[in-house]
This record gives sequence, structure tokens and C-alpha cells, in this order.
Amino acid sequence: MGDDVRSDCWVRVTFGDEPGIQLNSRVEVFYGESIRSLASEAAEALGAAGASIQIEDGGALSWVIAARLEAAVKAADPGIVDSYLPERTIPHRTPVADRLRRSRLYLPGNTPRFMLNAGLHAPDGIILDLEDSVAPTRKKQARLLVRNALRCHDFGPAEVMVRINQLPLGLEDLEVILPEGPEIILIPKVENPEQVREVEAACSSIADKAGISPPLLMPIIESGRGAWLALDIAEASPQVAALTIGLEDYTADLGVERTAEGRESFWARAQLVNAARAAGIQPIDTVFSDVDDVEGLRASVLEAKALGFVGKGCIHPRQIRIIHDAFAPTTSEIEKATKIVEAFDLARSRGEGVVALGSKMIDPPVVQRAQRTVDLAVTLGLLGQNWREREAEKEEASDA
Repeated sequence: MGDDVRSDCWVRVTFGDEPGIQLNSRVEVFYGESIRSLASEAAEALGAAGASIQIEDGGALSWVIAARLEAAVKAADPGIVDSYLPERTIPHRTPVADRLRRSRLYLPGNTPRFMLNAGLHAPDGIILDLEDSVAPTRKKQARLLVRNALRCHDFGPAEVMVRINQLPLGLEDLEVILPEGPEIILIPKVENPEQVREVEAACSSIADKAGISPPLLMPIIESGRGAWLALDIAEASPQVAALTIGLEDYTADLGVERTAEGRESFWARAQLVNAARAAGIQPIDTVFSDVDDVEGLRASVLEAKALGFVGKGCIHPRQIRIIHDAFAPTTSEIEKATKIVEAFDLARSRGEGVVALGSKMIDPPVVQRAQRTVDLAVTLGLLGQNWREREAEKEEASDA
């Protein structure tokens, strides 16, 4: 609460006082009646119709007010287990394993104002975080806010992810948020494959009851033990779509300082990339924590790309464009890749088992890498779908 609060509200619920709703809202003139109606409906659904409800509103959306009110009711009477679910306005999302994950933007689960315009920044993914960015005393409130955001807020084309808490608390998170259809569950501080399988089993059971597809999984490696068992973790479940690393906790586990050069974490990051590739899933790099260091971020992304990572975490929207640009193939990379793919296609059409480009022989792994570059360039709009025809036209014009 306070004059500087935007897009959020403060709610107090008291049993035993004179029942009623006291509202002080910045948007009273326009939405006062609808807020009172919402509060009355929610209180009745939660079994708190006789409670005294005080709301200090800073322009919160209805799904935020509903979550704050439910949290306050349950704090006032822990015996209340019913929920108040606002009307769903967002259809259940269908998880897709193979998609762009260059950027994923972390949003604190207990701070709705950061969620409202997150989709406008066009990250590949949005992470509604229930773990490190939420204070221990605010976990239940954040859980309800994330649940309602999944039901009611449009994040655009971004893949919607939720980072749950460490097990076993994370299993309680799943009970609340999973029926609302997040596409990926991030599992923090994974140190063995059993943790992944435990989350997979819980997700499968909850998804079956809700009649929805189970989410994909992204384990986070954050310790020496987790890094050592990275391949076992990556292969723990067919639902694992990507593997990522958290270097703050990893370096703390090693008892060393995290540096910009990253020498202390090179082995773990290389281990993660190899484990992910061996398992046929995506390797995703850690966040870059200095939001003001643009060139440092760019250098970090280029290093990650050179190591084999396909994505990176973000803690601020301004990092997204830099990450996307740095992960995109360059003009020279695209040109080289198209020539390799064309040479391979020509050799195959002639029934030749050997592929050559000029005087240089091309091995199958080189062709595979070139094809990935071409596919990415087409996906990003850097190369047209009909690029083969255009290249043929250029060659004909050159011959003429």
C-alpha cells in the first residue's frame, strides 16, 4: 500500500468485526462498483461473506484484486481451503518442445505490475517466479497471483513458464498453478534425476485430473553435484525440453566468487551443453546480472553461443533485444551455411556420397550445423522460405 503503488492493492480481512467492504481506490470513480461487486462475490465463494474487508487499491486489475483478497481471507482463517477462481480469459496453452528459447524474462511472482506489459517486450519466454524473487512470507500470495495470471493475463506469443520452489514446497506450487496450463515448469536446484521424476509424476497426475497436457520441464543446475550428474538429469524424463544453469548458487556451492570472465564456471557450463546435446534437448545459459552493462551482456551472449548454448536468461526487458541480436546468425554465417546446404543437396541429387564445396570436403556434421543455421535464419526472417530459388536466380544472372 502507499501513494507509489501501481497496479496492485492491499487487502485486510477481519472476522468478528462489523461485516462490510471499505474501499479506497485510485480509480473509484470508474471502477468502484465493480471492485465492490468482485470483493463481495469472492468473499461469498470463499465462505467469508460475514467478514470485514478493507481494500486500498492502486489500480489493480480484477485478477490481482481477487488473488490478494483470497490470500487475505486464508491468512485471517487458515481453515478456509476453498478457492475463488476468476473467469478464465486465456485458453490453456499447448507445450511445444522444439521452439525458440533465446530469451526468457524472469518476473517476480508477487509483483503483478511487472507482469502487465511483459509480453510487449517480446521475449521468447516469460518466467513467473515463485522461488528466489519471492520472500518466504509471501510464497502463498505469489502462488495465487501466478495462478490468476495464468488464467487471465495475455502474455502474447511468449512461452509461459513457472519456476516453482525447491522440493517439497514446489509440489504444493504445482497443485495450485498447474491446472492453469503453464507450458514449462522450471525445477530449481536439481541435484539428481529422482527430483525430475518426482516433479514429472506430480505434473502428470495433476494434468490428468485437469484434463490438460502435462507441461514440459526445465531443470536448473545450481550445484557441483547437479553439474556432475547433468546427463542423468537431462535424460530423467521425456518431458525435459531444456537444461539450464544458475551460476549464483553454483559458485556459492563451490565457495568461489562469480566473475565476469567465468573461468570458475567454464567446466559446469561446458558439461551442461554436452549433457543437453547428448540428451537431444536445448542448453540454456544463465542470466547476466548487470543490467547496465550492455557490452558485457553482448560479449556474454556471444561466448554462450560459441559454447553451444541456444538461449539466456533475462532479469530486465532491456536485455531481450541484445540477446536476440547476438544469438541470431550473422550475414556471413548465413551465406556460408546456404552454400554448404546447396552443395549437399546437389551431391545428393547426383547420387554422390561425397560432398564438396570448392576444393574442400564437407563432413555430415558440418552439413547438420549449416542446416540448423539456415533453419534459424528462416525462422527469424533473416532468410526467405524460398531462399533456394533466389540463390538459383542469382547464379543464373551471374552466368548470364
